[in-house]
Amino acid sequence: MWICVSNNSIRILRHCRLYLPPVPITTTSSLLSRSRALGCMDNTSRNQSSSFASFSHSSRSGGRGRDLDMNSRGGGGAGGSGGGKDRIDALGRLLTRILRHMASELNLNMRSDGYVKVQDLLKLNLKTFANIPLRSHTVDEIREAVRRDNKQRFSLVEDNEELLIRANQGHTITAVETESLLKPILSAEEVTVCVHGTYKKYLESILESGLKRMKRLHVHFSRGLPTDGEVISGMRQDVNILIFLDVRKALEDGMKLYISENKVILTEGFDGTVPVKYFEKIESWPDRRPISF
Repeated sequence: MWICVSNNSIRILRHCRLYLPPVPITTTSSLLSRSRALGCMDNTSRNQSSSFASFSHSSRSGGRGRDLDMNSRGGGGAGGSGGGKDRIDALGRLLTRILRHMASELNLNMRSDGYVKVQDLLKLNLKTFANIPLRSHTVDEIREAVRRDNKQRFSLVEDNEELLIRANQGHTITAVETESLLKPILSAEEVTVCVHGTYKKYLESILESGLKRMKRLHVHFSRGLPTDGEVISGMRQDVNILIFLDVRKALEDGMKLYISENKVILTEGFDGTVPVKYFEKIESWPDRRPISF
């Protein structure tokens, strides 16, 4: 009830009550806490992204740094749970990167045939694509990653009671010597098919300057077609151009050809290039139509 005084008289005014919902009061301290938490999350995200950017760059240029985080990479083992197949699959992906491209920059003691000690690998301060520290993996999990790899990218040997591992091919590391890593092909009779898979968008450039090894040590060829059961590695399944090498002519002219443990055919070509004159034929895939060149 409200009372109003006006012109020496008193008026009594009716009133009604109005209820409003309570408004939460945010204190300065809680706002500060929240701000600090958001800042921390932002910094964490930035640091992980930066770590992966370093690794992403290193995979093309030979590797940088030791403390790298693979968690931002898609397509590897999922999440941070690190369970089952994802844990082993993510481990295999990291082993491929290290043994092909990063060993020198990580100061791993790599032999000329590409082998490094498994125990040295397990000491590296790296995380896999499943966000699992490499140091938390075991020798048995390394063995399992090698066993599961459907392209047979790795070899394991025991030397003086120590387990060693290597990538069978695909290196950019110059410490690896071709003759120590691979078996030479001495006769055209050893290779019935030698084919390089690529894509239409690259064909014009290839016909201008030949097949180049780029940053790898070798140009890669497969012993068969993508649909052949025995073809494990050496060619991506989604290629749409096939370039066949004239093995006999290449060997006669002094081109060195090799075969890896997982049956990939490799060559340094001449000065890192396989010239067009050694192409036997080019076909589209999968319809296998001849392409003139």
